[in-house]
Amino acid sequence: QVQLVESGGGLVQAGGSLRLSCAASGRTFSNYAEAWFRQAPGKEREFVSGISGTGYTYYADFAKGRFTISRDNAKNTLYLQMNSLKPEDTAAYYCAASRDWVVRTTQGAYDYWGQGTQVTVSS
Repeated sequence: QVQLVESGGGLVQAGGSLRLSCAASGRTFSNYAEAWFRQAPGKEREFVSGISGTGYTYYADFAKGRFTISRDNAKNTLYLQMNSLKPEDTAAYYCAASRDWVVRTTQGAYDYWGQGTQVTVSS
């Protein structure tokens, strides 16, 4: 049984940083695409960042220059380092994993999802 468990969310002031983690079990994802999505209240879930099976990284425009996605294959864990956080980054953040190696920005491309971790940025 595949499980993705996020951690690292919390309350932070604008300009601060958080590091999200997503620990996977039941399957190794080092050769597959993984991604972070987020969903703010009243809004649709949106793509934040992804890493392909070959290690290429992709970012939404709002994440470029502030967020960094990485993966520790030995730990089967995905990370999202978020710096210079803004109040508009407030959302539930979800990790997702695919059975394909290509990063896609649509939710339907991902087969496994975590339960989400809340990030709240105060002004």
